[in-house]
Amino acid sequence: MSTFKKWNQFHDSGNLFAFNGDQEGVLWLKLKSLIRPTFIKRLIPYLNVDLKEKKTKEQFVELFDLLSGKVIESHKLLDTFIRDEDIKQSEQIDTVKLVSELFKVKSFDWGGDYRNSLDKYLISRYVKQMTSYEEIIAKLDTEISTAVRGYLLNSWYNHWSSILIENLFKGHPAVLPTVGKIKNVDFFINDTPFDLKVTYFPNEFLKQRLREKAYPQELAYLKRAAKTFQIKHECLMDPSYEIMERLKNRNTPDSLSVLEKLHGRRVEIVEEAIKDPRQLIQWLYENQGEMRFSSENRLFLVLIDLNDFSNSWKLKRNLDVLRPAIDNALNQFSKRNLETLKVSFRYPGKTSEFSALADIIFIVKK
Repeated sequence: MSTFKKWNQFHDSGNLFAFNGDQEGVLWLKLKSLIRPTFIKRLIPYLNVDLKEKKTKEQFVELFDLLSGKVIESHKLLDTFIRDEDIKQSEQIDTVKLVSELFKVKSFDWGGDYRNSLDKYLISRYVKQMTSYEEIIAKLDTEISTAVRGYLLNSWYNHWSSILIENLFKGHPAVLPTVGKIKNVDFFINDTPFDLKVTYFPNEFLKQRLREKAYPQELAYLKRAAKTFQIKHECLMDPSYEIMERLKNRNTPDSLSVLEKLHGRRVEIVEEAIKDPRQLIQWLYENQGEMRFSSENRLFLVLIDLNDFSNSWKLKRNLDVLRPAIDNALNQFSKRNLETLKVSFRYPGKTSEFSALADIIFIVKK
């Protein structure tokens, strides 16, 4: 088997762990990010080579065969070319203007429980439930409009804030971007491929840690407090927000102490995760969505507003907080032993044990 086919099979099968620490494998990934007609057109004269092949897929094989003969020299050439191309892409984005546009989003409400699948939500909730034409037309201007608006605005906010965050990483000298998209690789840190995952401190992990510490679950704790203070609440599914607001409104030492104790438990669990993130990292791998399951190296950026967890989304546009935290983490990365980043995990329904390199950068607003 040729070395090109070997790396191609590793990539197609999702075995990205095989690329870690292998200069030839990483070269294959870097080159794959450039296998686009627009990049190849500029890459060929830059490398000063002549290609026999005319089709993009065959050119990938031919270029790899040429470059893999001198791996170290080829890395230097591709790194310079990739950085130049990334500068061209970055210059197309007006960061200051984009951040200002993101600040126009004042709330983060998806408008419905459809788990990132708006079409399935609309079909199950309206198409398959309603037999009346007039009824569904009426819903267009109320519930459906709200759902579509929420989904559209939140998706727009997530997309452009993620690009801003990726650019913060790509601007660091330890990071080499992938100027063309590669599945499960956003950039290389000191030649190690990583997929960036921007997320919030997971509520289900918080619940799990509360159980492990024998603390009462937050909802049960709040319901007991509501009963003690004779607070009536109308929301039957999840009255947490209403009870918490009513406790704040009481503004007595006893009512506020309930909220302080709740807050203290959350902070305790967050601080423990920051001190030793391995359990959280494993949890994030084991609880990823089935449709999006993969075992690539991941760098998690976890955003936490300790004052109000529900406002953590605002940190995605706060470059004043993000930039120094990301730069500091990347400055320390070269001192890390990659072996300490190794995580092994299992996934429901799959028999294999998976391994990856992973780390977390916590962005915490206190």
